[in-house]
Amino acid sequence: MRISSRRTDEFEINVVSLIDVLLTLLMFFVLTTTFVQQGHMKVALPSASDKAAAPSSNELVIEIDKQGHYFVGNNRVLGADEATLQRAITAIAGNDRTRQVLLRADAMTPNQAVVTAMDALGRLGFSHLAIATAPSTGPASS
Repeated sequence: MRISSRRTDEFEINVVSLIDVLLTLLMFFVLTTTFVQQGHMKVALPSASDKAAAPSSNELVIEIDKQGHYFVGNNRVLGADEATLQRAITAIAGNDRTRQVLLRADAMTPNQAVVTAMDALGRLGFSHLAIATAPSTGPASS
């Protein structure tokens, strides 16, 4: 009589179908998740002094009207590009880059016109820039 150990089949769990189900569930949750954007963010706005600065006779005044036209000193700049504005600023200011610059923009001026003026001043080397504001007439907002 032959006594030998029987060959036993090892118990095996097939996980391939389980992985397929998990990947399907993962794709379902990824595709149905909504990404919420914060629409009601609280932003702390910077404050400015309400005291008027004494006007300087040496300051360079750049004005921008609501159509986006530039005025350097009292002269209108013919052209809205940065290079033309730089030439006009250089013609008025000369080589004095330490001069105080006052940027006066209408409240309805497009932001791009203000940014273009600031870029032109920065590229020319002006570092003392003040932006003119008017005091608020309505109730203070938080």
